[in-house]
Amino acid sequence: MKIVSYLLSPVFIFVFFFFLVLFHPLQWVTLHLFGQEVQGKVVSLLNFFLVKSMLILGITIRVINKHQIPENTSVVFVSNHQSTFDIPPIAWFFRKYYPKFVSKIELGKGIPSVSFNLRHGGAALINRKDPKQAIAALVDFSRRIKEKKWGAIIFPEGTRSRNGAPKKFATNGLKVITKYNKHGYIVPLTINNSWKVFKYGKFPLGLGSPITITVHEPIKIDSLPFDELLEKTETVIKEHIL
Repeated sequence: MKIVSYLLSPVFIFVFFFFLVLFHPLQWVTLHLFGQEVQGKVVSLLNFFLVKSMLILGITIRVINKHQIPENTSVVFVSNHQSTFDIPPIAWFFRKYYPKFVSKIELGKGIPSVSFNLRHGGAALINRKDPKQAIAALVDFSRRIKEKKWGAIIFPEGTRSRNGAPKKFATNGLKVITKYNKHGYIVPLTINNSWKVFKYGKFPLGLGSPITITVHEPIKIDSLPFDELLEKTETVIKEHIL
């Protein structure tokens, strides 16, 4: 299997980065000619192709959702974080909620399509070494989410889990977002198996591990004090990590 991975990994990497490079100028053109809404649709299409490119590695993605996600309100998707490949599936499968990510500021430069979208598509870029900047960026982001009724995506673990084991959730980002979106909802997500894409390290990539995203029951933000809200959210996410 690892020998096959050495053969397929370069093909996947080429295709994946081909789409990133292809969609970068498309984003620029649509943003400047038609505005952020159309640029967002281009990003959704990009994420569709990124998700499909994972089939080269034999990786399928399944969303398990038995709940109705509220509409016409701000929705905060809170998820565990196992790999880079958590991001395109979330962005694609939840595209109707206009998902915007909370991201570290370093990703705002140097990555075709991704960096452009983070800078211009409504995301929050956080400097972890500058708490004042981080809070200000989160406040602006939280107000945008409320005003435009967008979906926020936040990974409270902060960094990816290298082996799937969950890390403790940080509170600051989620606390700021919920403070400004009290009438919105938290939607907990559990991601399983995406860490296995990197089970050999950065190269070659792991083959054939199906990724699942499980959607849990939405929680009205103002229904619980923040500490209880965080505990309930963290518990339900981690209980379903395999």
